[in-house]
Amino acid sequence: MDGFRLPLGSWVETAVAWLRDNLDALFDVITVVVRFLVDGLTDTLLAVPVPLAIVLFALIGWALRSWQMALGTAVSFTLIVAMDLWVASMQTLSLVLIAALVAVAIAIPLGIWSARNDTVRAILKPVLDFMQTMPGFVYLIPAITFFSIGVVPGVVATVIFALPPGVRLTELGIRGVDAETVEAGNAFGAKPGQILRGIQLPLAMPTIMAGVNQVIMLALSMAVLAGIVGADGLGKLVVQSVSTARLGIGVEAGLAVVIIAVYLDRVTAALGAPREHPTSLTGIAARRRTAAQTSAPAAAPGADPTPDRTKDEASSTTQPARVG
Repeated sequence: MDGFRLPLGSWVETAVAWLRDNLDALFDVITVVVRFLVDGLTDTLLAVPVPLAIVLFALIGWALRSWQMALGTAVSFTLIVAMDLWVASMQTLSLVLIAALVAVAIAIPLGIWSARNDTVRAILKPVLDFMQTMPGFVYLIPAITFFSIGVVPGVVATVIFALPPGVRLTELGIRGVDAETVEAGNAFGAKPGQILRGIQLPLAMPTIMAGVNQVIMLALSMAVLAGIVGADGLGKLVVQSVSTARLGIGVEAGLAVVIIAVYLDRVTAALGAPREHPTSLTGIAARRRTAAQTSAPAAAPGADPTPDRTKDEASSTTQPARVG
């Protein structure tokens, strides 16, 4: 076996070079679209006055979770402003949200397809295992080759890295729906699409939202690594702190990442289980609607029949008298 070596790396380099030479137009389109989305979202977030933005983030936390979440959001985001990291935080948030949206848009259909087709599941399983176990740094290498440096390779590598849990948990949620419930839908003549939309997806939603939560968390962790390829944001500050051995900048940027991670984690977790947060604005509104619906029928048995009698008496007085 001396001197034997499988040139797998050379084969991969050849394949990447072929893709770069023959699909250059496609990569240019992806670059333009991704940069437009990320830059547009960043500009939108930065265009909002900082105090108003903090209030909006806090209201989102209160609407989905609790007033304690809103208070913690206001305090923690004010800390980001006090550390002069608001711009970098919004850049990181934009990268994470765009990458997470793209990953979820790919993961959920793949998860549904895998849950409904055993062949697709058998093909996707080893691919997802490979994607999850591959170190995140490795994804940055072909991303740089195809998209140069900047935010675009960071988004592409983040999407690839964060995709697997979304597919797995979507498939798990669909397959975990009670078979008797699905059979009942078939018995009533529902089509497969109707069963998917009306039964499987609603019942699997908590599990699917757990997958979305994991996608966002992995996207945020990869967004920090994206600073290595020149993506603006907190990751770039972390890389600068490592290269210059400036502990203070690294600690501040890391704390801002933690704040954003906790906020996104709590918000997405609340979306998956809204009934577990009765003190949220949506929970309060739901309770009021339920109370109104239950109190309306209760008033019917004790309704005053006087208006009906009055109407009958009025109608009888308007009738002309008969002449005997």
